[in-house]
Amino acid sequence: MPIDILETDITTLDVDAIVNAANEALLGGGGVDGAIHRAAGPGLLEECRALPQVRPGVRCPTGEARITGGHRLPARHVIHTVGPVWRGGGSGEPALLASCYRESLRLADEHGLASIAFPAISCGVYGYPPELAVEIAVHEVRLWLDARDAEAQVIFACFGREMAGLYRKAVAGWMRAV
Repeated sequence: MPIDILETDITTLDVDAIVNAANEALLGGGGVDGAIHRAAGPGLLEECRALPQVRPGVRCPTGEARITGGHRLPARHVIHTVGPVWRGGGSGEPALLASCYRESLRLADEHGLASIAFPAISCGVYGYPPELAVEIAVHEVRLWLDARDAEAQVIFACFGREMAGLYRKAVAGWMRAV
């Protein structure tokens, strides 16, 4: 199956790219973002600083994605995307979150990457309800996999059993529908 759900530290995965649930500045932060920056070493921060700002303090607006090298990570690339902060669902959050996945996968295609690992974007301090976020993630990945001619591998790297269970349920529902 082209989708794996792992309870793992995303920074340990040997894949073409891992996705960073970043902030708009792309200068590191907490959660997954901080872990990726620590594991990748100072070269990642240096490369992120070199990315152009689209407005003061913003290198990657919410819903968009940027790609850098993996530096000290086993992954060869880091795709940085900025998920929406949950404000109740009526402020465009679902469309922005879906865009994070689409834009990350678009960059994977542009760079010829066949294996990519995602964290649960926006489900940490940004407060997106995991049940809703997982459905969007699996839907967007499914569309991407269905449209590809080439083999690809997607990993949902989960922090904990509960999150992994949500992904397993969503993927199982997709498999029944196929």
